[in-house]
Amino acid sequence: MTRYNFLNTNVDNFSMKETLAKIENTIDNKKQLLHVGVNASHIVALQNDQELKKCINEADIINVDGQAVVWASKILNQPLKERVSGIDLMVNLVELAYKKDYKIFFFGAKEEVVKTVVDVYTDKYSSNIIAGYRNGYFKKDEEQNIAREISNSGANMLFVGISSPIKENFLFENRDILKQVNLIMGVGGSFDVVSGKVKRAPKWMQNCGLEWFYRFLQEPKRMWKRYLVGNTKFIILVLKERFLK
Repeated sequence: MTRYNFLNTNVDNFSMKETLAKIENTIDNKKQLLHVGVNASHIVALQNDQELKKCINEADIINVDGQAVVWASKILNQPLKERVSGIDLMVNLVELAYKKDYKIFFFGAKEEVVKTVVDVYTDKYSSNIIAGYRNGYFKKDEEQNIAREISNSGANMLFVGISSPIKENFLFENRDILKQVNLIMGVGGSFDVVSGKVKRAPKWMQNCGLEWFYRFLQEPKRMWKRYLVGNTKFIILVLKERFLK
């Protein structure tokens, strides 16, 4: 059994290598896979957001994208193998696309940011991996047309660089329209990192579970509530689960 449930969240106990292998197999067999990553912020949010909870828990792969959740899994006696961060998975998948001749659609962020991401990967690999791109600003009634545009682009992979819960809801609600796309997944703020708009934490901070703090230092006004308040709520959830149940 690879799927655990704790804190009202399903999570798959997959390593990065196992996740990549499952995605590659899905694409080669022309099937579809909905991928989500969960961190402490997601778990706090879904306690009161039933729509987000459904979008996450019914995904095909649910990786842990947060070291705090890995630590929590050990405290709750359901230890996970490792963190599979969204940005690291995306980077590995872009390289896989180049090797296997897959095509990618990049959807999200500001126009100049997503265009820079496309330019970065075009320079590093080839324009052959690019199926298309679009910024992340749209109205609710535009969603289905956007999904059709992506589906008709010939993309094997779709990366959605939009904040939660918008990206999870978009992917879950439009997955039938997107059925021609083999992998559909959210990548959060990864486009900002790849474009150079935001710097990623040094490796030692990632390994120590302090990547959130590095991001907070760069954008304190925007991130203080998400990280400081959210992380406190997450710790309380874990302690209640461990000692009061």
